[in-house]
Amino acid sequence: MSAVPLLDPVPSLPTLLRAVRRDLTPGERAGLRAGPEAARALDVFARRPPTWRNHTWEADHVQAPLPVDADGTPVRPHITWFIDTTTKVVTGVAVTPGHPTRASILTALRAAVLRHDPYGPAGGIPENLRIDRGKDFLSTTVTTALGTLGVTTRALPPYSPHLKGTVENLNGAVDRMLFAALPGYTPTPQPRRRDRRPTQPPLTFRDFTTEVLRWVTWWNTEHRPQALAGRTPLEAWNADPTPLTDIPADQLWSLTLEDDGRPRPITSHGVRFRKRDYVAAWMTGHLGRTVRVRHMPHHLHEIELCDPTTGRHLGTAYLANAATDEQLDALRRARAARARRLRADTKAAEKLRRERFAPTTTPDDARRLQALTALDADRELDHADHVDLATLALPDLIPPTPPPAHWATPTTHKAEPEEQP
Repeated sequence: MSAVPLLDPVPSLPTLLRAVRRDLTPGERAGLRAGPEAARALDVFARRPPTWRNHTWEADHVQAPLPVDADGTPVRPHITWFIDTTTKVVTGVAVTPGHPTRASILTALRAAVLRHDPYGPAGGIPENLRIDRGKDFLSTTVTTALGTLGVTTRALPPYSPHLKGTVENLNGAVDRMLFAALPGYTPTPQPRRRDRRPTQPPLTFRDFTTEVLRWVTWWNTEHRPQALAGRTPLEAWNADPTPLTDIPADQLWSLTLEDDGRPRPITSHGVRFRKRDYVAAWMTGHLGRTVRVRHMPHHLHEIELCDPTTGRHLGTAYLANAATDEQLDALRRARAARARRLRADTKAAEKLRRERFAPTTTPDDARRLQALTALDADRELDHADHVDLATLALPDLIPPTPPPAHWATPTTHKAEPEEQP
């Protein structure tokens, strides 16, 4: 009989902990304990060589972890901003109630490039721009505008926030310095529990935007980052003698708008765009003139009309027969009610789909456990028949007439000749 090999003894917990501390780096231990971000905080990164103002900008979105009242609807706003990596000055910012779009980027870009009131004094056209791979930053409208300005755009690899550390540091700073002091701040999802403490009402979107712009002004004019050796970002910007490249506001305005791509005529009803009519007083006397439509993404209450040959701006046109605020409120309420009905129907369908059967101890047929009266079933089926358009259709109510004899039709569809008496 062969001897059974002995197993190695299980090490004690202190022995295991000593081995972990001996064989794993502090970064590996932090990653196992708190995730990759904690591990990255212990990595060593090479410092980029010093550059000059407007050499490189970084752009990003950051969501405010607090509710804001946007015309009666609670939303979590987003901030879109551009920052100069050399002087740490925030050149442009835009606040969006809800999720940002390419319109948010174009608005912030316009504010970042322009240097006259109410923007500036920092700004101009940067040489390089670092962004992430968000679909809005990589959209055709944004990349075309940046390419026309001559900006070299670098889309960073995914999951690499350390490659645009300046704007990531700005995102963290606004969370600690501004958001944490505003009412409704919730940095992480909280468990659902009844809290009897009185809560402050959320800020309005106007008040929130005011707080953000005030904080950006403080950051540029009073904050003194350690990397700037005691200077504020604006002082570092003004002390840099690097020449700036500006662009006229009217040219920048046209570059940051989407181009419809084809000329359209001015008719007696205005300009037809996306199945809607747009009119303006300046169109009087221009009937038949060909124009080109440019517009801010998702801002379809007004469009800009330009000359298709020269690109010169002709004027703004506004949506004809625009719905009133009362109509829009009624429409939102109707859509919300319909959404609630659809969610209730979906929930009821899910309950029916998860059918339950009675257990048995003897061979027997499966028996369903749904308890429903015949009256309830007839009522629901009758309602379904009245809302199902396919069941309400009567295709044979008015029979189609036979096609004329001179039409080229298949033999099976030709009318048979009438028999002579």
